[in-house]
Amino acid sequence: MADIVNLRAARKRRDRAEKERQAEENRVRHGQSKAGKLAARAEREREASLLDGHRRERADEDGKP
Repeated sequence: MADIVNLRAARKRRDRAEKERQAEENRVRHGQSKAGKLAARAEREREASLLDGHRRERADEDGKP
């Protein structure tokens, strides 16, 4: 005789496994260490500063060009 399978439980197991697989993929793709985040932030700030330094027209104190 065949084993009785609770389909609801089987679907839940399948969905949990799929979510865990997706979570692992996201951790690999988006995971960064704190040092990596700080380095990326410093690089963005440096690039913004360099870009602002090369503007042809400078903004006045009241924000008008």
